[in-house]
Amino acid sequence: MNPGRRVAIVTGGNRGIGYEICKDLSRVGCNVVLTSRNEQEGRRAAAKLHHHHDNVVFRRLDVTDSKDISSFRDWILKIYGRVDILINNAGVYLDEGVSVFDVDENIMHDTLAVNFYGAFHMCRTFVPIMRQNGYGRIVNVSSGYGAMSEMGGYVAAYRISKASLNALTLIMANELRDGNIKVNAVCPGWVRTDMGGGMAPISPQAAAKDIVHFALVDAKGPTGGFFRHKKLIQW
Repeated sequence: MNPGRRVAIVTGGNRGIGYEICKDLSRVGCNVVLTSRNEQEGRRAAAKLHHHHDNVVFRRLDVTDSKDISSFRDWILKIYGRVDILINNAGVYLDEGVSVFDVDENIMHDTLAVNFYGAFHMCRTFVPIMRQNGYGRIVNVSSGYGAMSEMGGYVAAYRISKASLNALTLIMANELRDGNIKVNAVCPGWVRTDMGGGMAPISPQAAAKDIVHFALVDAKGPTGGFFRHKKLIQW
């Protein structure tokens, strides 16, 4: 691998949108670290990509485990010495159609643990490294379900987790505005994945292209924005 390439971390990279993000980043020459909690699926996905792109490696990572994240940080610094791009794609959707008055507290906890706290801990771990190198691009994969301007009823755990992720995005972007670290949230829309189902109108490939676009913006690119199909939308 070329150590001069940008180093990109993709959480939840074993399938769906995450897999396509890894593919697109590898095509533009990034050193891609594909991560997932499921080791078997992650290794299979990385091996499939590695057949065409030798700049993709797999590393098991549970974003709900702070010790696992610390160990992952030590490994990536040993191998690459830096991190340039972080895409917080790992997510769960556990309360479809469930009223806020009926949602199980454990479902709420498990959803926040991945969708919000996972991204929170990844950012807190890798932003200091980006600051040292004077460069960073963070994309948080969010959802219209987390937009206050579109907030409806039901699916409370997922909605709250994505609204929290949106708030985190804006807070970080404001604190990092003076440096060359861009932080944006992207709503990919309704996508044909295990989460979105087979009737969804958007392909994982199209969704990934929108996300990768913001992972590769230059110094004049946006920060602190919420985007759908590359267009700014309301929080």
